[in-house]
Amino acid sequence: MGEEIGTGLEAIARAAQAGVGRGAAPVHLWNPAHCGEIDIRIAADGQWFHEGSPIGRQPLVRLFSTVLRKDDDGFHLVTPGEKLRITVDDAPFVAVGMDQPSPGVLRFVTNVGDMVEAGPDHPIRVSAGPDGEPRPYVHVRGGLEALIVRPVFYELADLATPAAGGALAVSSHGASFPLGPAL
Repeated sequence: MGEEIGTGLEAIARAAQAGVGRGAAPVHLWNPAHCGEIDIRIAADGQWFHEGSPIGRQPLVRLFSTVLRKDDDGFHLVTPGEKLRITVDDAPFVAVGMDQPSPGVLRFVTNVGDMVEAGPDHPIRVSAGPDGEPRPYVHVRGGLEALIVRPVFYELADLATPAAGGALAVSSHGASFPLGPAL
């Protein structure tokens, strides 16, 4: 993948970050009391809903995504003073783009503008969905993952090379990630 795609992904990420003026908040440092639940749901396709209606303002979704945390008891929006449980159908984010900014590096951009380079701290994993189809994910931060959308997974599969046991794998930042059996 070339320079043009990398520049486009960076522009998407910059535009999303402009809505809040910063990256993710240090939610791992905040330990407020649990305040209950809020009727926010993140659907499997990455769409955010409040009280059953889609949240159409992307800067607001981006803001919420920066204070999202996964704890043992589920997903929460966390501030220094509040902790509210939300519902997440699958993964809280969706990886909607991928490029290779340099040889041996796979970079993903999410639906909320996060950019993450796969590697030892940001592994790619593939599990089987209820229908037996592969469900690929990349770790974004703090136990939060992004489901890799099918077109991006196809791009990833095009980069795969044979690995042990007849599987296909991709590498990024020196780490190898199995994608599944070669067909």
